[in-house]
Amino acid sequence: MQPMRQGDVLLIFLIPGTAVKHNKQDHLVLALGEATGHKHQISNGQAELYERDGTLYLRVLSEFATLSHEEHHALQIPKGDWVVRIQREYEPTGWHPVAD
Repeated sequence: MQPMRQGDVLLIFLIPGTAVKHNKQDHLVLALGEATGHKHQISNGQAELYERDGTLYLRVLSEFATLSHEEHHALQIPKGDWVVRIQREYEPTGWHPVAD
């Protein structure tokens, strides 16, 4: 399955059986904009979010889950396990997540 992108959030499909199921989160926010407060979050469908060593993993349990954001088109994420990556940018002080 192809990676999916919404703004600075990239979802990469995991091979079945490689999903991380540690540290289940009590929310479905994949990224929070530091400047705007806008959120990349699951707004429809059944999903779970896990965190391990600073990396988020999304498990979509329903056929699709909707990833929403105030400034982007909604994205339909198919059932399965996904690793969540946030785009980074380089500055003289080092690599930093892209500010939203």
